[in-house]
Amino acid sequence: MKIDPESIKKILCIKPRGIGDIILSTIVLENLKDAFPHSEIHYLTENFAKRAVENNPFVSKILTFDKKDFVVSIIRIVRKERYDLVFDFWSNPKTAQVTFLSGAKYRVGFEKRGRRYAYNFIGKNGTMGKHAAEDNLVLLNALDIPIVSKKIFYQTTEDEKVFAKEFLESINHQYELSLIGLVPTGGWESKRCDPGKWIEICIEINKSYNVKYLILWGPGDEKDTKAIQEGLDPKPEMIGEADFGQLTGLIEKCDLIIANDSGPMHAAAALGKPTLGIFGPTDPEAHRPFADNSSFVIHSELHCIICTKLVCPYKHECMIELPVEKVMVEFDKLVKFINRK
Repeated sequence: MKIDPESIKKILCIKPRGIGDIILSTIVLENLKDAFPHSEIHYLTENFAKRAVENNPFVSKILTFDKKDFVVSIIRIVRKERYDLVFDFWSNPKTAQVTFLSGAKYRVGFEKRGRRYAYNFIGKNGTMGKHAAEDNLVLLNALDIPIVSKKIFYQTTEDEKVFAKEFLESINHQYELSLIGLVPTGGWESKRCDPGKWIEICIEINKSYNVKYLILWGPGDEKDTKAIQEGLDPKPEMIGEADFGQLTGLIEKCDLIIANDSGPMHAAAALGKPTLGIFGPTDPEAHRPFADNSSFVIHSELHCIICTKLVCPYKHECMIELPVEKVMVEFDKLVKFINRK
């Protein structure tokens, strides 16, 4: 089946969650606009995750739903839009049903057992690159869409920029000091670097660099954040309660970000900030910050590394025993990008 590009006026990209995964899926947007320049591109996400594509220059509209919503209600919302082309970048049983009953003539999804019925174009897994961002390009490949870009996109709003500017003014940040953002959050317990290791890393950085630390945290991070702050002298600055957009506004003001594998880590990379990802249970080759000015560190010698377990069955050695020397090797590389401003 061939597609006439002129017939494609409305495209839906389905990627319900998580925030980092949605940001990585924006790798498709420049390619879709190049292939279908007269089309509108919409996204379907869960409510909590919509900020990942809000204020995106390529996205005209975001449809949202709650995880507990019945699939029939989601299908009803989608059908009203009369899409010509739907990409199911999630391809689970629920999104397959939504895609199949979307009313779109062209429907694209991954080759997964029990879901082929939903799609008339099938993307073969693992054919476009090692990184999770590149996995999304598999569905474009199914339509022979040329890959002209591998850039991911995330933009802060003017309100978020103002929030960040006013916060830094309130703490009297001296701009001659490099501002290092620390992101101790993580969607899984096992992804979170232990506070003691964060403290070791910061102390080691202080031996060579004149920096100021800003701890960027979210719900569930309070205990780790307080422990990091209490363990350092001088104490790092710490934001109060902030939403994801405000947090990324501050990320944009930082000179360099150190982060666990998380949504904020991917937002930092998309914002062009030098970003150092700390990895343990997840594969950095697939989930590292997706930018040339970024890097990662992992205690690769462990027998249990990249276990993909949500909770560590041992003593969290991947974080507790992570050699600080390894961190500094990568940090030293990224500092060079700060000097290119």
